[in-house]
This record gives sequence, structure tokens and C-alpha cells, in this order.
Amino acid sequence: MKTFDLGNYPTSSGVYLMRDAGDKILYVGKAKNLRSRLRSYFSATGDSRPQVRFLLGRVERIETIVTDTEKEALILENTLIKKHRPRYNLDLRDDKTYVSVRIDPREEFPGLQVVRRVVQDGALYFGPYASAAGVRETLKEIYRIFPLRHYPLAACRRRGRPCLFFQIGQCSAPCHGRITPAEYALLVAGVVALLSGRDQEVVALLTERMRQAAEKQQYEAAARFRDQLRAVAQTLERQRVDVAAGGDIDVFGSFRQHGAIEVAILFVRRGKLIGRRTFALEWQLDEPALLAALLQQFYAGDVIIPDQILVPLPPEGGNAIAEWLSERQGKKVVLAVPRRGEKQRLVDLAARNAAESCRERGRKDKAHVELLQQLQTELKLRRLPQRLECFDISNTQGEQSVGSMAVLLAGEPARSEYRHFRIRTVAGADDYASLYEVLQRRLQRGVKEASLPDCILIDGGKGQLGVLSAVLQDLGLAAQIDAVGIAKSRISARRQGEEVARSEERFFLPGRMNPVVLRAGSPTLFLLARLRDEAHRFAVEHHRRLRGKVALTSELDTIPGVGPARRRLLLKHFGSHKKIAAATLDELCAVPGLPEAVARSVHRHLAQRRV
Repeated sequence: MKTFDLGNYPTSSGVYLMRDAGDKILYVGKAKNLRSRLRSYFSATGDSRPQVRFLLGRVERIETIVTDTEKEALILENTLIKKHRPRYNLDLRDDKTYVSVRIDPREEFPGLQVVRRVVQDGALYFGPYASAAGVRETLKEIYRIFPLRHYPLAACRRRGRPCLFFQIGQCSAPCHGRITPAEYALLVAGVVALLSGRDQEVVALLTERMRQAAEKQQYEAAARFRDQLRAVAQTLERQRVDVAAGGDIDVFGSFRQHGAIEVAILFVRRGKLIGRRTFALEWQLDEPALLAALLQQFYAGDVIIPDQILVPLPPEGGNAIAEWLSERQGKKVVLAVPRRGEKQRLVDLAARNAAESCRERGRKDKAHVELLQQLQTELKLRRLPQRLECFDISNTQGEQSVGSMAVLLAGEPARSEYRHFRIRTVAGADDYASLYEVLQRRLQRGVKEASLPDCILIDGGKGQLGVLSAVLQDLGLAAQIDAVGIAKSRISARRQGEEVARSEERFFLPGRMNPVVLRAGSPTLFLLARLRDEAHRFAVEHHRRLRGKVALTSELDTIPGVGPARRRLLLKHFGSHKKIAAATLDELCAVPGLPEAVARSVHRHLAQRRV
């Protein structure tokens, strides 16, 4: 381990960056006193955590950046972690994906959107919700009660009449003037109240409308409001649990076992418990430092920041974190450690959820290990395929060739590890040469970054497997990485009076003439077939996007008056080829620097293309 003259480091607040021999950033941290923090790493007793000992063994240089305040250090730390993604910083790996509901009251006729990112854009966001399908079912109920628009106004106004949702009473057709802005604003207010958990306001609103309709002897309308009142009671979050602590609160709880830690976050909205989120953390920090890093990374993302955050113990730099959260939220955020009462009960409940999630994860991990062991046995692999990668090539007659890589980590899809490859050195439709290029680029980078798979699955038979084997031999990795080829099932020739016979998926191994056929319906067969299908889907989707962009770009170049400069102008204004194709004449005419004659020409040309 290299020694450092710690007396030369400043005593002010700031950020420190630990770099390796190649000057790559390994870890980014913040401190109120940089010298004191760095001394804690290199003290006589040393840091007992194995990750820290391994990290310090690779550190060759420590760079510091001084800030005026601890809050500024916190913000800078978050920025640097996002930019460099250091290997040894806390990595939040979620067990689920979450969605929120967005509505922007500033729009002419606001509509509802299901989004996965929360952006500070002035709109209202509700959630988070664990199930996107569940949220969409909820929105169906909302549209029956409050018929807001479903589609963008510009698209609807191009139609000659209102859409089908208007015909079935689930849209008020503001695009065709079937409702006034004032009446529509009342619908929006009802939706916001319902999503905010203010059910009583909604009940009072609908009750008053029902009474008014009955007084005017509009009995069909009154019956409709009556049915809506009944629907409200069954609509949003049927499984919500009422808690005494009101307001919007996020509650953190943790559970340690065998050196690992599980964290659960409970989401309380308007006094109702609506869901939870869990994380399994690999980086073992001290509890206060761990909690501080968790809060920073979680709320630095695109999430809703509540009014209160309850934690089991004071995080390191808690005052700076609370100040930073308040600044991001635009109003005061309370970061509290409850010691008694209902809020303490919520923290205990979060801890119990963390313990249960840890047990569930343990059972799931055990099942995955058993499945991978079975796969290792059936395919005679030399090592357990903890990281399994699959590659595929997609092109159209040799044009826009792309490669894809799909990844399974411990038996689960790791979508953040998926990669696309643009074929650079191969001309025409040569799948073997394209596959060689993609595999070589992936493995050369893997050698450099010390990140190699245990096994590679190739979509294809002996030919594709031969390409993979050649790449492994050329790079000296044949002894480290197992190779498998998966060939699609074969269909025998149809004979009169006989059924078509379909063989199972076949797996080819290096040095073996006959393929391995796994038992039909077996978990291992399903695992490998799913990975192959993911790689194929990923390649085809990317290829279609590239092909669409090239097709539209070529069309733009053929329009009189549109050259490279104006094509770039259109792309910069609309953001994508798809949005250019969907733009109205008014929107095209509004592009700064684009003459009206050219805008009309573009609109006419693309309108003919749509037809």
C-alpha cells in the first residue's frame, strides 16, 4: 500500500478522489474536514472493512477539491459520482422499477402521463407506484370519473372528429371544443385531489354535482355522479394502509445479516402507506456514512422528495443533507430520527420490511444458484455461469449492421449491462465477420477493465460457435470463458397425413460433434432461450431505429430547400426524426430560421409519406 503525506491535505470541507495507477477514479468521497477523513483511512489500526483494504491497495494518488461549505461538498460529490461512476462507491441496485403519475396544470388542457422519471419542471407528480400495470388500471377508473384527454392535443385536433374515448364517456374532447376550459379545470382539480389522497374533497365535489343535477331533474347525470361516487371508494390504491402520521413521508429501515445490509423505504402519502422499495447494498460502510451515501444517491435521482424523511439513526452530515434536500424540493424538508410514537413505529416497520426482503432475496438467490449449477452440469461448463452474455447480429441486406449483447447476472437480466455495437469494419451482409468484430471489441475491453463473462452464448450453430472459439483463442481467453452456441429448433418436412415434427433447441459445445438437447420445458432451457430472445430483440429494435433515422434523413435531403444545415436545424428544434415526421404545419412554420415556403414543402412531403 502506498504511503501519503496526510499533513499536506487541507482541513476544510471538500471532496476527495482516489485514483489508481492509470489515473482512473476508484472512489469519490466528501468530508467536513478532508485531512481528518483521509487520516481515518490510513490510521495505525487501519480500516477493517475488506472493501476498503482492497481499495487502498490500488490507490496511487488522492486528489482533493476544496469547497466553502459541507453542502457544496455534498453537491459536488453527487455530480462527480454521476459523471465518473466510480467502482467502489455505493451502487443502488433496485429490485423493481417504479413509476409516477404526472400532470401539468399549466397546460391548456392538462393530461395524465405515466412516467419513470421525476423532473423538476413545475408539473405535479404522484407516487411512486410499484406496478405500472396497476397504475394504468387505476387511471382507467379515473378517466371514468374525470374524463381528461388521452392523447396530445395537436394529434387529436388533426382528426375530423373526437376519438373513441369520447364516444364511451372517458374523454371530454377538449380538442374539439366539447368542454369549456373552466369545466375542464374542475375535472383537473378533482383528479389532483384524488391522486393527492384528498378523497373527502372529491366526495364532496361529486355529491354537490349529484345534488345540483337532481334539483334540475337531470336524473341521468345524477345517476352518473352517484356511480362515480361509488367508484371513488374502490379506485386508488385499494391496498393502502392508513397510518396516524399524516403528510408525505419516506421512511428508511435497515437489516444486517452476514456482513450484508438490506434497506427498505416505505412511502407514506397523505397519511396512507402506498408501497415500498428495497435495496441490497454490497458496499459495507459504517451505519452513519452508509445512510448518508444512500440518501444522497437515492434523492439525487429522478424521484419525488417528500416533506419528511424518517431514518433509524443520524446520517453523517445530516444537516447538510437536509439543507440540500430542501433546496432540491423548493421548500423545507425535515430529516428526523424518531424515538417514540407513530413515527418510531413506522421506522420499525421499515426495518421489518428490510428483514423480510433479505429473507426473500436469500431464497431467490439460492434458487438461482441451484439453477446455474444445473446449467453448469448439463452443458459441462468449467465454472458457474454467474455472468452469462449472449450476442446477436442484425442487418438488412448488409445495411445498418448492428450487434447486441444481453446479460444475465446470477440468473437475472441485467439491462443496465446490455450493449449495442455499430459494425465498423465489415461491408455487406457478413454475419460471421460482424460477429468476430463485436466479440473482439467486447472482450478486449473486458480484459482492459477486468470485467469478463463466465460464459458466452451465441445465437447460431457450429459456424457462429467457431467464430466465438476463434476470438477466444486469439485473445488467449479460451481457458477462462466457456462457449455455447444455441440453434433454433428445426421443423421436419411436411408429409401427407403426418404432423409437422419440431425438434427442441440445440446447444453446440466446442470439441463436441453432436449437439446437447435439454429437456423440454426445463428451467435451464427457458433461461437460455429467454437470454437468446433478449439479445435478438435488443439487436432488432436498435437496427429498426437506425434504419428509420437513415430513411427519414434521406427523405429530408430530397426535399427542395432542405440541406445539411436546415436538417440539423429541424433536428435541434424537434429533438428527433420521429417528432419531425409528426409535426404540424404550424409547428414547422414556428421553427426559427426556417422559411415558411420550406416549412410548407417539408410538411407536404412528410404528409404524403404518412399516407
